Amino acid sequence: MFFTIPTILTWTRIVAIPLIVGVFYLGWNPALQNLIATVMFVVFAATDWLDGYLARKLNQTSSFGAFLDPVADKFLVCASLLVLVHLQRADVFVALIIIGREIAISALREWMAQIGASKSVAVHMIGKVKTTFQMVAIPFLLFDGVLFGLIDTAVWGTWLIWISAILTVWSMVYYLQKALPEIRKRVK
Repeated sequence: MFFTIPTILTWTRIVAIPLIVGVFYLGWNPALQNLIATVMFVVFAATDWLDGYLARKLNQTSSFGAFLDPVADKFLVCASLLVLVHLQRADVFVALIIIGREIAISALREWMAQIGASKSVAVHMIGKVKTTFQMVAIPFLLFDGVLFGLIDTAVWGTWLIWISAILTVWSMVYYLQKALPEIRKRVK
């Protein structure tokens, strides 16, 4: 199940990364660049929900898809954060927290899977809430303007990305606490 409809949708999130980054190197009007990058991020981020839905609906779930899906999400979020730091729309400290947590928890999950204890670090609601805040904050920061004449996306995006960073630390602590009993069993 390497190239099913759901995995192709997942691959599009990875392919999206150079497209979103490249928009900012085209020399176009900054407002147009922001709009295009925002729309692309939202469309490609929506494939995360769609690929999971289609995998279940079409009975095309696979271990490869289960592996690739979170990798694609992390690539998209991390690349977008780096763009935002480069554009000075996100603090480097926020990016370090979010990217560092993704690396640490990915490594923890891999190790826990190797020792047969992956259930102790299964996805939890706090991780989903953290992801939701990220997926709203990032397009707000990419847009960097006033939406519908009411919403200053830079202000809202900044608040949301900081809340996301706090939730990121909280979720990391949660997963580490869940893994700690298994870790203690194996430390000699």
